[in-house]
Amino acid sequence: MSIAAVLGSWTRRRDDAARRQAPVGLHAFDPALLWLTVALLAWGLVMVYSASIAMPDNPRFGNYAHTFFLTRHSLFLVLSFAAGLLAFQVPLATWERLAPWLFVVSLLLLVIVLIPHIGKGVNGARRWLALGPISFQPSELAKFAVLLYAANYMVRKMEVKERFFRAVLPMAAAVAVVGVLLLAEPDMGAFMVIAVIAMGILFLGGVNARMFFLIATVMVFAFVLMIAFSDWRRERIFAYLDPWNDKYTLGKGYQLSHSLIAIGRGEIFGVGLGGSVEKLHWLPEAHTDFLLAVIGEEFGLVGVLTVIGCFLWMTRRIMHIGRQAIALDRVFAGLVAQGVGIWMGFQAFINMGVNLGALPTKGLTLPLMSYGGSAVLMNVVAIAVVLRIDFENRTLMKGGRA
Repeated sequence: MSIAAVLGSWTRRRDDAARRQAPVGLHAFDPALLWLTVALLAWGLVMVYSASIAMPDNPRFGNYAHTFFLTRHSLFLVLSFAAGLLAFQVPLATWERLAPWLFVVSLLLLVIVLIPHIGKGVNGARRWLALGPISFQPSELAKFAVLLYAANYMVRKMEVKERFFRAVLPMAAAVAVVGVLLLAEPDMGAFMVIAVIAMGILFLGGVNARMFFLIATVMVFAFVLMIAFSDWRRERIFAYLDPWNDKYTLGKGYQLSHSLIAIGRGEIFGVGLGGSVEKLHWLPEAHTDFLLAVIGEEFGLVGVLTVIGCFLWMTRRIMHIGRQAIALDRVFAGLVAQGVGIWMGFQAFINMGVNLGALPTKGLTLPLMSYGGSAVLMNVVAIAVVLRIDFENRTLMKGGRA
């Protein structure tokens, strides 16, 4: 054997041993996605503080300190990082096995939250479970659980995906059950997000295009009926169409009109961090649903475009990781990643559309940025699962085992 062959064999053995023994480093998964997530969380923390600092001046929050929401949101971020680290350690094969059980748990929690004296009601909606000093919103877990269940379902039903009744109806029934429970809270916004996640995974999983468009038509018709037969939902649509009407300015159109005023005040570069006027008891829910309006007022068009660009890039990168997993014949992992991309992208789109007056008012937070412990927790867990998928992809491409 030649000296070159011996050296080549020794080099390959050395590289294989190093690959097996090397600890997980930063570049074992997408560092840009990680740091963008951290940046959005940090920016969100700053904006939650800015948007909520004056709230104790309102008699409704008179017993709160000026740092109350900052402290709680910081606690939520710490818990979210811990949950994200744990989620990253779980292989995708384990998530696949747990998917049906997690879906069942989410259904049970959605039922429990509707039980009087157990579920916590705020502003007429019963959506939270009190867990000591914090509250948990089961609908946020339901988004993640339906995502995993839909991906698992498509993998199991690959051989019958061309047959409507055997491939689609069982999944449609599962989403319908979740929808009924969410509408009982009521939480139509969460139901919309879950329906879009499920439909997106069905489409990406290879369901016949005719079936997909049939399902989409049924869903649109169902949402139209929900609006048509609900007086307060119809009022929201009318207020969206003419928020400056005297009939709606101080009612259903109040949040939208003040959101537009805030964004208009920001102009190109904004009035500066902390300089928002609309957050001073004019714009309701400034630290949650309408955080983007405060960003627009304090950072201007530049700030809004930056947020939009961040979410566009994040969604594109997550979808790429999903396509990469499918190319490696990891269908479940790929559908999960793409489902997370649909979730983050669609919910951010709805929130931004509401804040900018392009869509009717809907109670959905801006992912990773708005105040809300359950939402931030599940957002971080979902991103951690995507990073795990990317880690397993890279491990496979280097010749290892996921």
